[in-house]
Amino acid sequence: MLVGLDATPLLGVRTGVGRYVEHLLRELAALAAAPRRDDLRLAATAFTLRGGGGLAAAVPRGVQPRRSCASARAVQAAWERLDLPPVEWLVGRLDVFHGTNFVLPPARRAGGVLTVHDLSYLRFPATVARASLRYRALVPRGLRRAAVVLTPSEAVAEEVRAEYPTLVAPDRVVATPLGVDAAWFTAAPSDPGWLAARGLPERYLLFVGTVEPRKGLPTLLGALRLLHRDPGYEPPPLVLAGPPGWGPALETAGLPDGAVRSAGYLEPAELRRVVAGAAALAFPSVYEGFGLPPLEAFAAGRPVVGSDLPVIREVTGGMASLVPVGDETALATALQAVFIDDGGPAAAAARRERARAFSWTATAAGTYAAYLRAHGR
Repeated sequence: MLVGLDATPLLGVRTGVGRYVEHLLRELAALAAAPRRDDLRLAATAFTLRGGGGLAAAVPRGVQPRRSCASARAVQAAWERLDLPPVEWLVGRLDVFHGTNFVLPPARRAGGVLTVHDLSYLRFPATVARASLRYRALVPRGLRRAAVVLTPSEAVAEEVRAEYPTLVAPDRVVATPLGVDAAWFTAAPSDPGWLAARGLPERYLLFVGTVEPRKGLPTLLGALRLLHRDPGYEPPPLVLAGPPGWGPALETAGLPDGAVRSAGYLEPAELRRVVAGAAALAFPSVYEGFGLPPLEAFAAGRPVVGSDLPVIREVTGGMASLVPVGDETALATALQAVFIDDGGPAAAAARRERARAFSWTATAAGTYAAYLRAHGR
């Protein structure tokens, strides 16, 4: 069984979907290379005119790179309206093709698997980039083509079933939860000198993610303003770790100088150190498809304060402090409580144990089962 995957998200800065594809490919390659296994071969493609030269270096050993000399924008514009061009015309013969990022191309013979990460393009269209609005047309077409639809959580699986009941049978939608890399469980805080060299304080509240409207940062800044108004209490500075993103500039008026600092995009090893040293992780999102930063914070033993979303309840299993979406007062109260008492070593151990329930090996195993199903086995 020759399986092709859309590896376009591996090119450029790897945020949520890029990290999903990275870990999934790594674990699938290990699965294919296991002793006495000869029923799985992997190929990865990138729909790009200029950036495909980096594909070979981006995929793990054992995965065949197949560059497609067609831009994602051009082929997606065609796939919105037509069943042309089929994916085999672009990347060659395949038994199964996995659309890893909302878009499943038409195919001549290959079975289709589609990953739908969330429905933000429908639920909160004002909070997504313009390119993502194409998913309103592309996702339904992909659902019709797919033998199996994967989601990162049961919460999103239920949303897909409810939103598209005529396009996809309920049993064709399968949750394959994301995983936590083993390195997170041994993450150690950065030393003060390392932090100081980057303009970061020794004690801090941390936000991890792309700065974009869906992440709820205005609510977090509002909560910090409330905490700073308390004359008897000084909260730790907020550190933003992630790429700049898009949307309106963050409004920091009413906050003291240095109350909000940016670490920018951090490489994985650096990010683990910064998370491990945080007083808490703030996750005030308006909407999410999974919630990997809270799980990674748990793996590092750190507490999480975030929005009370179904998917965050699913992922954190009752071990995070969750408050109503957009409630600045409730968020400020929950943050202050965690700053005062994070639960100590026993709570940190329980968080790590929760995170151990999520592995990329399990993600790959569930995905491989979807490939077999799409291939008609």
